[in-house]
Amino acid sequence: MKYFMTDRTTLWKRHRKTEITSGDRKKSRLSKVIRWGLVFLVVLFGWTVWNLTARYDDRIYNPDEWDVVPERSVALVFGAGYWEDGALSDILRDRLDAAIELYRVGKVEKLLFSGDNRVIEYNEPGRMREYAISQGVPDEAIVLDFAGRRTYDTCYRARDIFQVQDVILVTQRYHLPRALLACEGLNVDAVGYVADRTPYVHIRWYWIREIPALWNAWWDINIKHPEPVLGDPLPIFP
Repeated sequence: MKYFMTDRTTLWKRHRKTEITSGDRKKSRLSKVIRWGLVFLVVLFGWTVWNLTARYDDRIYNPDEWDVVPERSVALVFGAGYWEDGALSDILRDRLDAAIELYRVGKVEKLLFSGDNRVIEYNEPGRMREYAISQGVPDEAIVLDFAGRRTYDTCYRARDIFQVQDVILVTQRYHLPRALLACEGLNVDAVGYVADRTPYVHIRWYWIREIPALWNAWWDINIKHPEPVLGDPLPIFP
């Protein structure tokens, strides 16, 4: 009896060990599938960003190429935040300075400032206007879009509300492929002007963030077709 009980116990232990080993193998396989799936997604997203960046490369002009930037009727500046004391973020200030450069050398006739103004206490376009005027831009050269909450919305409203047909998009290098993608999808003739003027502390994070943002922009343009906040047309050139 003792031998029999020992034998049964041994068999049970072996069976249990086999079950555990089999379970571990399944978990290991699942873990590998998940890891390789994540690697695939990262590569796919990265390839998309690279492909779009290369796709629009001939439409993007660096700061030292301002003299060969094609003339357009409007320079479109995307909002990028300001602080409680009214100071502009480095990114927004650089965008405005770049747009003002284009205006001063006669590349554009008007500056369209687009940003968020969902609450009365926060007025991005208004703050952008104040800065431009302080830099010598006449008020009559400035147009404000108070509902530019996203890149897609800004480009959509530029076309439908402000009747813009050709434009220079003024923003940072990491953002230009998405902005150009949006305008192209909305049939707006656009080129991009790089606004990078200073080092940005979180620039790596901005580039990483563009990966899902580009996919979301593609989805909006090709699949979802969302309609932003609209209203009566306000053509810049009646």
